[in-house]
Amino acid sequence: MQKIKLAVIDDSTQTKEVIKNNFENDENFDIVYFDGDGANAYQEIANTNPDVVLLDLVLPNKDGLAVLGELGALNDKPKVMVTTALTNENFVKKAVELGANDYIVKPYDVEMLKQRIKSVVMGDNTEVSNTQKHIDEVFGSNHSTSRIIKNRSLEERISNIFIMVGIPAHIKGYQFLREAIKMAINEPEIVNSITKKLYPSIAEKFGTSASKVERAIRHAIEVAWNRGKIENINDVFGLRVYDSNEKPTNGEFIALVADKMIIEGC
Repeated sequence: MQKIKLAVIDDSTQTKEVIKNNFENDENFDIVYFDGDGANAYQEIANTNPDVVLLDLVLPNKDGLAVLGELGALNDKPKVMVTTALTNENFVKKAVELGANDYIVKPYDVEMLKQRIKSVVMGDNTEVSNTQKHIDEVFGSNHSTSRIIKNRSLEERISNIFIMVGIPAHIKGYQFLREAIKMAINEPEIVNSITKKLYPSIAEKFGTSASKVERAIRHAIEVAWNRGKIENINDVFGLRVYDSNEKPTNGEFIALVADKMIIEGC
């Protein structure tokens, strides 16, 4: 397979490290442009002609949405994958309207990102080619969230649920909660041993304590409720589970999302 030429426009120190450590020595990829400033992006992308642009939305001097608008003028426009911690649905819709081919929420799994890049380049991505429809299904008020595309990777599908219910990607509980749901899918009975097994297992993986894992997950759920997206939350589960005066325990929320993934055939 010919190397996929990547242009990376991202100001995040963490992302730069991730890309450097995981892409520079990968024989499937060739990074032809790497910068954290949006001001020169259009000209450099025109000069280097990448296959795919990994584009953050928060950039100095010129933001990612402005860059997306400029790239639409290229005769040989590359595929554009927005990779950002911004989870507001308005940003997602705007990015798609401006021509983004895919939208991946940080923090992401690197291997998942690589597979998504390959799929975009090879055209083996029915969902991505119809991204606007997908976004409408996720966020539109006239659409049922039960029709979320089934064959997304597990982590991406969990991330989509977090977006809908209002759990931001930058808080620590986001990562812990995602890991907890994955564990509950693989071992459903673990939700019955949440304090003895689940929290300690996550704590060991992330180098922290079980009590901090518990608090961070509880905070993530509280953030979702405080944002008032109760209708979205009920839509996710297909029935009226909660109202604004109540919220699930950590174990209840983990079990609900895990059960949804299992039923949908994760």
